This record gives sequence, C-alpha cells and structure tokens, in this order.
Amino acid sequence: MSREMKTAPGGKSIGDTPIYDAKSLGAPKVIVLGIQHMFAMFGATILVPMLTGLDVSTTLLFAGLGTLLFHLLTKGKVPAFLGSSFAFLGGYAAIAPMADASGNAMDNSTLLPYACFGVACAGLVYLLLSLLIKIFGTGKVMRFFPPIVTGPIIIAIGLTLSQSAIDNCSADWLIAVVAIALVIICNIWGKGMVKIVPIIIGVIGSYALAAVLNRVDFTAVKEAAWIGFPVHWNRTAFWALSDGNVSLLITSVITIVPIALATIVEHIGDVSAISSTVGKNYIKDPGLHRTLLGDGLATIMAAMFGAPANTTYGENTGVLALTKVFDPLVIRMAALFAILFSFSPKFAAVIGCMPTATCGGVSLVLYGMISAVGVRNIVETQVDFAKSRNVIIAALILVLSIGINYSAAGAVAFSVGELTIRFSGIAVGALTGIILNAVLPGKDYNFDDDNPKHTGVDFAVRGRSDK
Repeated sequence: MSREMKTAPGGKSIGDTPIYDAKSLGAPKVIVLGIQHMFAMFGATILVPMLTGLDVSTTLLFAGLGTLLFHLLTKGKVPAFLGSSFAFLGGYAAIAPMADASGNAMDNSTLLPYACFGVACAGLVYLLLSLLIKIFGTGKVMRFFPPIVTGPIIIAIGLTLSQSAIDNCSADWLIAVVAIALVIICNIWGKGMVKIVPIIIGVIGSYALAAVLNRVDFTAVKEAAWIGFPVHWNRTAFWALSDGNVSLLITSVITIVPIALATIVEHIGDVSAISSTVGKNYIKDPGLHRTLLGDGLATIMAAMFGAPANTTYGENTGVLALTKVFDPLVIRMAALFAILFSFSPKFAAVIGCMPTATCGGVSLVLYGMISAVGVRNIVETQVDFAKSRNVIIAALILVLSIGINYSAAGAVAFSVGELTIRFSGIAVGALTGIILNAVLPGKDYNFDDDNPKHTGVDFAVRGRSDK
C-alpha cells in the first residue's frame, strides 16, 4: 500500500486530520466509507417505516435518490445524507394510525397514501422559503440564527435523540457496550482504515457476538426474497389523489403542513452543524436556498412515492466528526448502496434483524458527537455568557427542547377546530430562541451576507450592533 493511502495530507495518520478528497485514499476505502455511512443512517431510517407502516425498501430507495438529488442541487458540495424524518411521525399517526382508540392494531394501508400527500405538501414550504431566500438574500434569514441560537439547537438535537439510543441499549447492554467499545477503541487507537471505519467495525462486531450468543432471530431473513421491486402503487400519494377523497386530502394537508415550520428550523441547525464540523460555510456556498430546495424536493419525491419525509441526518454528521473524511463523495456512495439494497428484501431483512442494542450503542456515540459539535460551536464563536440575554436564550432553548421531548405528551399540542397540531420540543425551543434573540436588546453580532466567517454557524462580528 502506498504511503499516500496510509497517511493524510501533512503526513498525519488517517483520521487525525481532515480529508476533503477521499479519492486520494483509493476506491476500496471510498467504498467502505460509503458503506459505513449507510450503516450509520440505516437503524433510524428503517425505524420510521416500522413505526408508521410504510415500506422499508421504498424508504431505502428514496433515501438514496433523495440524497443524490440533494447533492445535485447543492452542486455536490455538502456532505449530507437524507434519511427518514421523525418529525412527521405525529402527522402520520393523526391521519393513518396503526391502532384504534383502544390500542388494538389496525390496517392503515389505505390511509397512509393520504398522509404521504400531506407530507409532500409540507415539502412545498421548503421550496417557498428557498425562493424567498434566493430573492431577498441569506442575510435576511440568517440574522435570526446567530451562534447563541444555532449552538444550543445543535446541542439539543443530540440530547433529544439520546433517549432512543439509551432505550435501544437497554435491550441488551452487553451487546451495546461491545459496540460502543469497538467504536471508541478503533477511533482512538486504530491505525489506517480501522481508524476511519469504527462504525462498521462496531456494528459487525456486536452483531456477530449477538448471533453467536443466539440473540438474533434470522427467521425474517430466511423468508425474504432476494430481489423485489420497492415501490407499490397502492402505497403512493398518487393513489390517494386517484381515490378522490377530497375531505381526507384536505385534512391531511392542514394537519401535516405546519410541521414543516419545525423541520425547516431543524434543517438550518443541521446545515450549521455540518458546516462547523467540516469547516466550510455551506449556508453561504452553495447557499441555504439550495440546501432547502434539495431537502424540500427530496421530501416531495419520497412522499409522493410512499416513503417517509427526508431530512438531513445527524447520524452521518456524527460520522463526519468521528472520521474527519469530509468528501461528499462518500455520502453519495452510501446513497448508491441504499438504492442498490432497496431492491433486495433479503438485505433489508438482514439489517432489520440487527440487534436493537447494536443500533443503540452506535447511536449513543453519534448522538453525543452532535451535541459536542454544538458545544464546540459556542466555544469557538466566543458567545458571551456574561450577558443575561444570551444565558436566557440558551437556557430556554435547551430546557424547552429537552423537557418537552421527555415530557409525558412528548410535544406541545393545540387544537384548530377539530384538528390537533403538535410541535416537537426542538421546534418549540428553536422558535422560542429565535423570537427571544430578535426582541431582546444587546445583540453583539451582525450577519454580513457578503463576508461571513468561515463556518456556517459563526456569524459574529464583534463590536457592531444589529438593529
């Protein structure tokens, strides 16, 4: 193996310094890195269809296609993977519940296409905001997202995800601890390729141990077909339109579209996190209007064909932070693998049989990395916590985001007529932070659209007032 493939630029070991050109590592390593990103997103991505009744293979197909579309629209510059969004779970449950009022399981297959239509319409909100940003400039939007807002939001994203990781680990702590230990050992003491593929090693190692201990049921794998087409007409939003139940279509739109207000805020936080992780201002170049356009169109495409809404994935941001391989090429490789494997129900079954604790152990590390990125953003941008306004903003974002998420209701709900609209903790916390930052005096930043700082969350220009 050549020296170039053993070391990163500057002679440092792979994983110790940022790598922006994965091709220098060689094709085999790029492929393995792509597979690692696919594994990172897989557990959460397939969980959404499992919770809603949507098809796993369809979900994989449009996660891959949506990611490639996003990369095309963002000029191939942003290393983001688009997986299933959890934010719309409440919307699916409202339109196509999987259980009746008594908790008895029910077939929601005829209602899911209507929910998918509502999600597709929610994607149009992304397109509208993208157009407004294109017309009026990024600065008109980003002035409301200084580091004191985006930093705590990023921290909250990781912490609110942590409950699912702990719950999954609780299924089998031995398997979870093995996964965590393998990830840490490989990333800290590993050499060469081992250092930058700790997720794959953690997954395979803990999965293998679970299989040896007879803690995995492979019945679904034996029964699954090798090849199958992932799209089913009667599960698409097109079927709902042809079915012609106008009342249900309107109800779905009114119920689900407002959720886009929350997911757009999360999108901005995710893009800020990726920008800070990589060290490039993706909100400036290729532009927030392009990332919103990519996310919105990917969501519309996925929903119309019966897959969950897409969103930029924190799990893959965690992998970026862990491996320091920032080339978007490895993300596109993961997308291609997702598309390929969507045509194999047997592969989906193999991943579906993965121990819950394996997903939990790996996720525990990745979700922690997201929060750590948020902390680093606040430190690097030198947010002044001697100012009461900054303390109040950060405190309310964190407490509302985390507290509401872990409350009995899990969201803030309000009724509009006979409809109930739910806002997640992240949405409430983020909106509160944005509003407080806009109205409280003492701003110490100004966003200059023509000359922002080098990362997507560092918009502070000291000594100036934003009025």
